[in-house]
Amino acid sequence: MVIRVEALSKNYRVGSETVHALRGVNLEIRRNEYVAVMGPSGSGKSTFMNLIGCLDIPSGGQYWLNGQPVAGMDESALARIRNREIGFVFQSFNLLPRASALDNVALPLVYSGVKKRLRRERAALMLERVGLGARKDHRPNELSGGQRQRVAIARALVTQPALLLADEPTGALDSRTGEEIMALFGELHTQGQTLMLVTHEPDIAEHAKRILYLKDGVIERDNRRTP
Repeated sequence: MVIRVEALSKNYRVGSETVHALRGVNLEIRRNEYVAVMGPSGSGKSTFMNLIGCLDIPSGGQYWLNGQPVAGMDESALARIRNREIGFVFQSFNLLPRASALDNVALPLVYSGVKKRLRRERAALMLERVGLGARKDHRPNELSGGQRQRVAIARALVTQPALLLADEPTGALDSRTGEEIMALFGELHTQGQTLMLVTHEPDIAEHAKRILYLKDGVIERDNRRTP
């Protein structure tokens, strides 16, 4: 089991009021599942993503990631989990503008303490995997939007994470390029990668094999698609 949550909740104080952003979610995601998370604004999907990505701490409940209990970890432990177990892909790419594609992909390995030669070897392999081996020396401004997102995906994969977590990964791309990125996610899934995709676009969610619909901080529907 890659993800298991029990009664997961998150509350925020806004002035004198308490906002219940997530209300006791229960969920299991198995290895090699491909899950999309959908919901209207205010449904709790961003809060849910932040908790699953160990970017925030729950107010209540339990969360196990790849068998490790996450809910009670301190910030340094959460940082290690984020670096080793989760690969993040964002709408805005978040690449270092002055660094080459190779150096951008290798960056998470710096924080893992991997030696330079091995970092570069693993980064080069990941760029080959996403079809950008010939562009490893190019900087982000020398790449198209789709190529930049491929670099970001390679960076997310370089630590061999248990979970690839993508937040609106096609939001900054035109429709054709977005479909190319979704095809790449499909390939990664067939190769055994566990994926969770947060999106507001139904046609993007349809690429997943399971779609979770959040509303008012709870999972309203959990649809599994047959092959």
